[in-house]
Amino acid sequence: MSLYTTPLQIGYFFSLLMWVLFNIRGFKEQRLSDKLLGWIMFILAMELQDYTFGFAGINFLWNELNGFPRGVSLLFGPMVYFYFRAQVNRAFKLKGEHLWHFAPYLLYFVYEISAFIQGPEAVLHRQEALYNEIMGYILRFVLWSSYIYYLAKCLGIYKKYRAWAIHQFSNTELINFKWFRNFVYAMIFWLLFREVMNVLDTFMDLDFYQDWWWNLALVAVALYIGLTGFAQPQPARIHFVPPTKQATSENFIDTAQNETEKKDQELSALAKKLNSLMQEDRLFLHPDLDLQELSQHLQTNTARVSATINQDFKQNFNDYINSLRIEEFIRLYRLNNHKYTLLSLAFDSGFNSKATFNRAFKKIKGMSPKEFFETYPS
Repeated sequence: MSLYTTPLQIGYFFSLLMWVLFNIRGFKEQRLSDKLLGWIMFILAMELQDYTFGFAGINFLWNELNGFPRGVSLLFGPMVYFYFRAQVNRAFKLKGEHLWHFAPYLLYFVYEISAFIQGPEAVLHRQEALYNEIMGYILRFVLWSSYIYYLAKCLGIYKKYRAWAIHQFSNTELINFKWFRNFVYAMIFWLLFREVMNVLDTFMDLDFYQDWWWNLALVAVALYIGLTGFAQPQPARIHFVPPTKQATSENFIDTAQNETEKKDQELSALAKKLNSLMQEDRLFLHPDLDLQELSQHLQTNTARVSATINQDFKQNFNDYINSLRIEEFIRLYRLNNHKYTLLSLAFDSGFNSKATFNRAFKKIKGMSPKEFFETYPS
């Protein structure tokens, strides 16, 4: 054990442990996103494996397994992309049509294993050949193209999901936007850091110990993804399919229904029914109220309810529900003559976290609760 070996071993075995835990939870709860995140942790473990074994003095990978295709970097991009798809859509399944995403890795594996199965001499001959050096540059280009392509697609899903979610959930913390964003940014940070180290290695011929730094960065990323990913809320009902065209946040309505169902008289009648429902049943007090549940109470579809809220209340679903909660909070505060804390009243009004309440209050009222009651004491 040393300063060099201990952090890498922690990251390596932690990643393998999370691989097992994510898969156990995924199979137990029938959640594909957990299984995919587990395999992402496995890929991170494999990225750490060479240096973890090397600093521990274990040379098995370079001796008996020299030439074996143990690199799995080409699987990283597709796994992250499908994880995002599965996380925002519980109905998402991997199908045969998705297999082409794994074709680059399969070609790499076949290329490497074809020499390995012929024995050590064939491996050494290929490693010394000029064409193998060219193949190395091609692999590097394909690898970075894969990273850029899939991480860009993930950022696209993140942006579209945010625009969609405010029309679907009163509690947008169901799936934390920051987790999606930080997940991608953590990956970009590590990949860029590793590339900088590779460039420095080209010009400065860094030794094994100097290369340790980008592995340490990967340990930090693995710990963050494993711990934060395992703690993410996992709603049972969420069905987001990225649209083929970018929709705006104020008009995120299915275009096939938009022309046939968005009639002014029908939506106005639905708005009155919605107002009555909120006053009588006070559904906004349900912390996890979403558009689908509200549509079931109104006995209509989500597109019509979303269109009604957009047209008649000039708000998205999230702001509409939170505005009702804010008014309920103000009513309770004044009714109880300051007897209870602001947070307890916020919870009684339908909010389920302090951060969500403060953010919603400032967005809707333009100031903090304290400032509001100082400005409007009664």
